[in-house]
Amino acid sequence: MPTALFKTLIDLYIMVLLLRIWMQWTRCDFYNPFSQLIVKITQPVIGPLRRVIPALGPLDSASLLLALILAMIKFPLLMLIEVHVLILDPIFLLVGLLALLKAADELVFWVVIIRSLLSWVSQGRSPMDVVLYQLTEPLMYPIRRILPAMGGIDFSAMVVILILYALNYLGMSLFPGIW
Repeated sequence: MPTALFKTLIDLYIMVLLLRIWMQWTRCDFYNPFSQLIVKITQPVIGPLRRVIPALGPLDSASLLLALILAMIKFPLLMLIEVHVLILDPIFLLVGLLALLKAADELVFWVVIIRSLLSWVSQGRSPMDVVLYQLTEPLMYPIRRILPAMGGIDFSAMVVILILYALNYLGMSLFPGIW
């Protein structure tokens, strides 16, 4: 049981770090309450790291490096908890990188789903709607230009999700057993 909790906590923190990177990349409203929450959750660890690791343009390299390190050490730590053996193997670098890509894929999937569901309920009145719009619009706008709304229904979210499924299937095909 503690391994499932430990894995869930690491996965959630990796997603929060990736969300912080994504929010900085898309220049989300920093003063939004949801943005402030993400910054406050990650700042105790990222703040000191930023003094050592500078940002590379719009990319928050400190958050990306921490997310990669967490993804790489997650599997050896889970093995240590379950089997009481610590195995360090260079393959964990590849596994960590793939886990980070999969976490980014899942994050995009859930953000698009949540934005789509909230668009039916809150209709842009929530501060969360603003952030979700700022995050997903760079992905959905190019699709919307090619495939306009039909009958008042926006299919761009569905196309983004289908692309994510195709990428996930490609990852499973290229890296069976690891993905």
